[in-house]
Amino acid sequence: MALGEAVNGPGGYFSGCLDAVVDCLRGNFGYTAPATLVWRDAATAREYLPRVLASDGEQYDLVALVIEVLTEGGMHGTFT
Repeated sequence: MALGEAVNGPGGYFSGCLDAVVDCLRGNFGYTAPATLVWRDAATAREYLPRVLASDGEQYDLVALVIEVLTEGGMHGTFT
């Protein structure tokens, strides 16, 4: 919800899962590259979402993956 509002304004949609974020970045959902996103308190997200398990049991860094997806989608960012 917060990402949707940051990108598309109040009540804006930008997906509910990481795969859908990819779709929103590639589709026509209000977002047009390039854009800049300021993610305040990204360190808090890193603290509370440090590692998760994929369905195959492998660990990955969810915050880093979200930042990577956004960057690959043409979004510039400041992640503080």
